Amino acid sequence: MAVTDLTSGQVRRFARPHTAAVLLALAALLALAKPALPEFLTRVPGWAVLPYDVWMQGLFDFIKDDLGLIHVTRTISAGLEWLLDITANLLYGKNRWPYLGPIPWTAVAAVAAVTGYALKGWRMALLAGGTFVWVALVGQWEIAMQTMSVIAVAAPVAALAGLLLGLAAWKFPRFERALMPLLAVFQTLPFFTYLLPAVIFFKVGPTAGCVATVVYAVPPMVLMTALGLKKVSSEVVEAGHMSGSTRWQMLRHVYIPSARTELLVGVNQVIMLSLAMVVLTAFIGMPGLGAKLLSLMNSLKLGRSFEIGVTIVLIAVTLDRCSKAWVVKQPEHFERGTPWWRRNQVLLIGIAAFLGFLFVAQFVQVADHIKRDQDFSIGAEIDGVIRAILSNKAITGVTEWLRWFLITWVLIPFRNGLLWLPTASVVLAAAAAGHFVGGRRSALLAGAFFGIVALTGWWDRSIITLYAVISAVVLAALIGLPLGILAARRKKWAEPILLVCDTAQTFPSFVYLIPAIMLFGVNDVSVVFAIFIFATVPLMRYTIEGIRAVPEELLEAADMSGATRRQKLLKVQLPLALPTMAVGFNQAIMFAFFMVIIAAFIGTQDLGQELQKTLAGNQLGKNFVLGMCVALMALSFDHIIMRWSANRRRALGVF
Repeated sequence: MAVTDLTSGQVRRFARPHTAAVLLALAALLALAKPALPEFLTRVPGWAVLPYDVWMQGLFDFIKDDLGLIHVTRTISAGLEWLLDITANLLYGKNRWPYLGPIPWTAVAAVAAVTGYALKGWRMALLAGGTFVWVALVGQWEIAMQTMSVIAVAAPVAALAGLLLGLAAWKFPRFERALMPLLAVFQTLPFFTYLLPAVIFFKVGPTAGCVATVVYAVPPMVLMTALGLKKVSSEVVEAGHMSGSTRWQMLRHVYIPSARTELLVGVNQVIMLSLAMVVLTAFIGMPGLGAKLLSLMNSLKLGRSFEIGVTIVLIAVTLDRCSKAWVVKQPEHFERGTPWWRRNQVLLIGIAAFLGFLFVAQFVQVADHIKRDQDFSIGAEIDGVIRAILSNKAITGVTEWLRWFLITWVLIPFRNGLLWLPTASVVLAAAAAGHFVGGRRSALLAGAFFGIVALTGWWDRSIITLYAVISAVVLAALIGLPLGILAARRKKWAEPILLVCDTAQTFPSFVYLIPAIMLFGVNDVSVVFAIFIFATVPLMRYTIEGIRAVPEELLEAADMSGATRRQKLLKVQLPLALPTMAVGFNQAIMFAFFMVIIAAFIGTQDLGQELQKTLAGNQLGKNFVLGMCVALMALSFDHIIMRWSANRRRALGVF
């Protein structure tokens, strides 16, 4: 019996790679035999393409008009518009109720500095206050406040919605099982897919931008809320019950305080995603930093674009650092009988600073607002410097040769090769990868996802999108992985590189287009270069974290066995770090799928370009189908890589 069990176990162990190899061999055979294949195996014929866009358009029209959802959304739109008018009036002086704005820039900067000090001392105060001083002095206060006025509404609404959905997911397992796949899809949908429905249901401008931002930012708050509440220890829960707490008291005084860290991490993610999305809503008429950056990049004013980019980055870093400091800062407790003014000392200082600068601004014009002839903007000068640098023959010689080499010998041949492959070969290759890591179910899932993409009629555009993603991620791996390994093995390099990674992750995606256009112009190299910069960050970060997480006992055992540094790396550190590195690789691919849609602004021939075109009309069905193609390809990679990582962790006994 034991022999039978062992034999069947071996069969199960080797059946999966064997079947995957058969599927891969069949895919290669179909590719080699392409000239002799019938048309339906090379490309899905026109008569077999399913009219998903027509079906989806009909469904959306039915929901919008026949069910009357448009009237509900317009009512919600009116409420959001009222909130946006309040924040706009306070921050940049839109003449609506409550007719109190705009708040002077000095008062905002002072409150930001006091808040930073309360969260993490004088360094954070300098960052927070200095950011708003910069914004005012370079003459970007109004457009920055247009952006902040939307974030001030979108982030709290998204956090509250995510909290409520997370509570429901934690309380009702069936709801969680239904919700989690939807959140996975939402997190892989390209941002253009959020914009058109927002425009149709909520009108062009700040209201539509706010709605798109809320929907985009909700998923991480839901996930972190459910995770935090599940992690509350049973001992804490039992203590709450023993004290006679009601269900509401248990939630308010036991569960939520115990899950405080996870909830605040969710809030941090909401804030960062809100800033990233509100910049991108420039495509649907949202004023602010994104709209200004878009118009400047359209006219190739790269110096001024760089200045706007610095402002966006500073605001992003400030919001990120302050919200992270809020996560780690524990509530402060005072002894009974402490005077109220001592308990609220920082709050009182903030109010005093706000009122003081508000008073000064009534008499000193510069303290109230900076006029155009008073700012320190050097965008035109930066334009001149960039032109001088790019006209340098040494630099242009290198970039032109690199552009020629990559386009002629790498990118275009790779793109043409992928386009040449029969559709059936690509679907079978995806199924083979799925079967290798997860068996029959994963094979069916990966193959079905690519099969659905083929049936939409957008196969070639999808393959061009895939080509840009794969090219950029391979390039990022070739550079990011060695740098990550090098940094992980030298402590003095690890912290600076992690700091760079943390900072780079706060950059809005538009910023990465600036160096790409500056160096390579408008072509495929710029697209791949922008994606490469964006995707390198998670690869480096997770490589460093994975290698540094290897237990010291194992490293000491390797040293005692006489292993060299190279042997220790190849035999101990990398094998144990691979599951974590796989997560970084997965994140790089997800980032690349996101960035390739942004890169449509440069001028591509992929799904991003088609998605951008749908914004000009009422093509909601086509918009959703194109977004679904991107999401399905991204979900295929996500499933395969994360399944492999889980298998590897299980084999290593690391959970």
